[in-house]
Amino acid sequence: MSDITSVTATNPPLQTLLGSLGELIREARQQALRAVDTIQVQTCWQIGRHIVEFEQGGETRAAYGKRLLPELAKSLTKELGKGFDASNLRYMRLFYQAFPKCDALRHELSWTHYRFLLRIENDAARRWYMNETAMRLA
Repeated sequence: MSDITSVTATNPPLQTLLGSLGELIREARQQALRAVDTIQVQTCWQIGRHIVEFEQGGETRAAYGKRLLPELAKSLTKELGKGFDASNLRYMRLFYQAFPKCDALRHELSWTHYRFLLRIENDAARRWYMNETAMRLA
């Protein structure tokens, strides 16, 4: 038996306090995870926006765009670590194109949710699944 278990077994008020503190800490950890997910989704959307705007910047850049994602992936991965391979950058570009209004994004969803939703080609179906998923997570 641990020290905490033996103390709380003989002290119900302390057991109540520990239960309350445990719940508080678990909830704070969940809030932190949700905040990280929200920031990651917003960052991926912004990266997609920058890539699309760069690619649409003119004919010279449009031709360069064929090499753009592999070159960005190489540089970003070298400087910032994993998570920026060409495939993920394609998803970020597609993410911005599928959801051009950042305000339309659901904060309940993570980047993993959005990557899955991007596989759905029909816009109306994608939005339906997005809203259903968000409601189930709330």
